[in-house]
Amino acid sequence: MTDLDTGTDHLLARIEQGVGVLTFNRPERRNALSGAMLEALGRLLARFERDDDVRCVVLTGAGGAFCAGGDVKQMAGDGQATGGPVSYEELVLRQRRNHEETSGRLFAMAKPTVAVLPGPAAGAGLSLALACDLRYAAASAVLTTAFARVGFSGDYGGSYFLSRLVGTGKARELYFLSDRISAGEAERLGIVNAVFPDDELEAAALARARRLAAGPTVAYRYMKENLNRALHASLADCLDLEATHHLHTGTTADHLEAVQAFVEHREPVFRGR
Repeated sequence: MTDLDTGTDHLLARIEQGVGVLTFNRPERRNALSGAMLEALGRLLARFERDDDVRCVVLTGAGGAFCAGGDVKQMAGDGQATGGPVSYEELVLRQRRNHEETSGRLFAMAKPTVAVLPGPAAGAGLSLALACDLRYAAASAVLTTAFARVGFSGDYGGSYFLSRLVGTGKARELYFLSDRISAGEAERLGIVNAVFPDDELEAAALARARRLAAGPTVAYRYMKENLNRALHASLADCLDLEATHHLHTGTTADHLEAVQAFVEHREPVFRGR
């Protein structure tokens, strides 16, 4: 295991058995987002995206919470969310850039991304979890969009991701009412992939992440592009893209290794080539 310097105590990072783990670390505030945390998150995600030793990325939280979203107490102390000497236009530019560097990168990077929710996920914290490919939650976790309760419209792509997971009608209800839902209900709706007892979540989720890290990363890259494109492309475009990607992955060393392993009745050893 390799621990990494993130430049802030608000975000922890490590690489373990091919899995890059990023941990929100403000447990006394239920891991509410800070400027330092968001800046480090964008920087570390960019690093993990480029690092061939990282084959899967996990996002989680310390102290029994995932992420409470924006720091409402800090907003109250500042007077207003957009206050201070920085212009409104500059704030919008910074927010858009950070959206792209965090939620945008989690969604688009050519590696599997996994959110592990040991506890509450709210607001922008939930949006960041929704940006990941897979989500696993502790049985005690609760989820809420939360934005309506603090007079915000929502950020970090939650409206995009949630609409595609649960449908537009349910997404609107979850945004407008901002009710808290249990992990079990989130699983029923398809927001999380599986729910585990609290004391089993970390081991179970990391086992899946390590399985992904040991898998055919070239194939995963093209699978993810196919699946992301399918959200808005026509069937004809998807068929064309799948044909190209399927034939290309058939030329990889990983595919040849998998075929040989099948013949030899053993597990393949994928090397990402």
